[in-house]
Amino acid sequence: QVQLVESGGGLVQAGGSLRLSCAASGRTFSSRAMGWFRQAPGKEREFVAQISRSGGTTYYADSVKGRFTISRDNTKNSVYLQMNSLKAEDTAVYYCAEGKFSITTVLHRAEWEYDSWGQGTQVTVSS
Repeated sequence: QVQLVESGGGLVQAGGSLRLSCAASGRTFSSRAMGWFRQAPGKEREFVAQISRSGGTTYYADSVKGRFTISRDNTKNSVYLQMNSLKAEDTAVYYCAEGKFSITTVLHRAEWEYDSWGQGTQVTVSS
């Protein structure tokens, strides 16, 4: 099973940027799609972005489209989430997860389609 560790969270003012990183170890990283999810206080965890195993296909939640960019570097066993134009409503704990589906170029946004979750990193956007 792969181990995932997120980093890069913090406190930022509205309109600012953060770059989250997720480092993977324990299994061949490049064989799976990766996803980012987030959970705000009092809310359910929600899908943010997905990237295919090669990095050539990406999907985003409507709420972050045009502001967030998911990317990966398979040589470094890492996936990233560049977050720009941050809003107060982006405040949440952000998690990366490994997809357990085989067709990685198709959108998969349900939590049950992912496993090997990281511990999460807190992002707080002040207005």
